[in-house]
Amino acid sequence: MSMAQRKRIMRGGEQMNGKTLLGVILVVLGGLFAFKTIGVSLAPVFGLIFPFVLIGLGAIGLRNDKRFVGTAMVVLGVLMLMSKLHGLLLVGAAIGLIALGVYLVNNKNRAY
Repeated sequence: MSMAQRKRIMRGGEQMNGKTLLGVILVVLGGLFAFKTIGVSLAPVFGLIFPFVLIGLGAIGLRNDKRFVGTAMVVLGVLMLMSKLHGLLLVGAAIGLIALGVYLVNNKNRAY
């Protein structure tokens, strides 16, 4: 049994061919058009999901020895994610600074 056959068995036995992929893309596009027609905007959701997709594709690229492309995609995804979540990052940094300040004030082993 070849390695490709073993991988196919491990994945459930069936690989996605071009027609299946095209079908999935058409279903997703049709769903997006339907949502837009009824007035539902999914742009904020996709705006938050896209950085994770870039990070995932970059990780796959790194795993397949495509270092430049993989690293570029991961860095771009992280930068995009940081720009989307900057409010949470600032709150986390503020909490960290407060905790550090409390620790330094309450530290009993002071050297004078």
